[in-house]
Amino acid sequence: MTNDQKPTWDDSVLPFQLDGCNIRGRVARLDGVLDGILKQHNYPASVEALVAEMALLTALIGQTIKLRWKLSLQVQTDGPVRMIATDYYAPQQDGEPAKIRAYASYDADRVDDGTPFDQLGEGYFAVLIDQGADMKPYQGITPLAGSLSDSAEAYFAQSEQLPTRFLLRFGRSTEVGGVEHWRGGGVMLQHMPKASPLMAREEGTREVLTADDLIDGDARENWNRVNILLDTVEELELIGPKVPPSDLLIRLFHEEQPRVFDAQGVKFGCTCSKERVRQSLSIYSARDIATMTTDDGKVTADCQFCGAHYVLDPALVGFEAETPSSG
Repeated sequence: MTNDQKPTWDDSVLPFQLDGCNIRGRVARLDGVLDGILKQHNYPASVEALVAEMALLTALIGQTIKLRWKLSLQVQTDGPVRMIATDYYAPQQDGEPAKIRAYASYDADRVDDGTPFDQLGEGYFAVLIDQGADMKPYQGITPLAGSLSDSAEAYFAQSEQLPTRFLLRFGRSTEVGGVEHWRGGGVMLQHMPKASPLMAREEGTREVLTADDLIDGDARENWNRVNILLDTVEELELIGPKVPPSDLLIRLFHEEQPRVFDAQGVKFGCTCSKERVRQSLSIYSARDIATMTTDDGKVTADCQFCGAHYVLDPALVGFEAETPSSG
């Protein structure tokens, strides 16, 4: 199978439920999406890995949000990789694909040969949800711990009180007769709230929580069993072109009564535009705009997500613009 004959499940998120143990989850495949995100930049290998991991987390978490909402994940650190930002735009209408974009800001002189997570240093992992006009955005923050996946699991344990597990795989792949491209896949497991009695915690506790802090008894036994089954997954089952996600769920969890729902398509997409650049510059005075003007009399801006390059007339931007910023 060549890259032109991509499987129908590439670039999709499949929700599922394990009826035998009250656990839900999602299987994500990001192939063209990862290519679309990473080909915009010439990241070092460790930075590519971090961005790929964040994109998979974004797809798995983002599938739960409602139509027209926006999910953003952000990592801010004092390490060589200063920031990773991703956005998931839910479909505008049922049946449409969601859109994902991502980028990283890093200090090339400080990135070394250590593991990808070593490039982050101290910092935090943030989840932001924009519910649309006239709605206050939601924000949840947790310290970075262990890996980006571990940090996302800690966020759900602390902010949502939901035991959560991520297993992700990604890398470059070349099929016979094809060109090298990115493939990524992952599974998210989550204990459903009605089956997750919270264990008592002292008021004001700040330690990083885990699933064992949130469930006990049969719920913990079910959770541990399903995670042991998940650990048997092979890399090619997650990112190879041969195993559909529904078949993978049957192979892993057939005794847990897996039930799948409609898959959500995803694609690489950016919302930048010249008008958005104008709006971002509207807070600046004419004097400020003058400092941004190039020698040939233009104001330029590049989109960090997709690489689009915008050129504007300095007389038409800023709050002292000579004419309305339109056209």
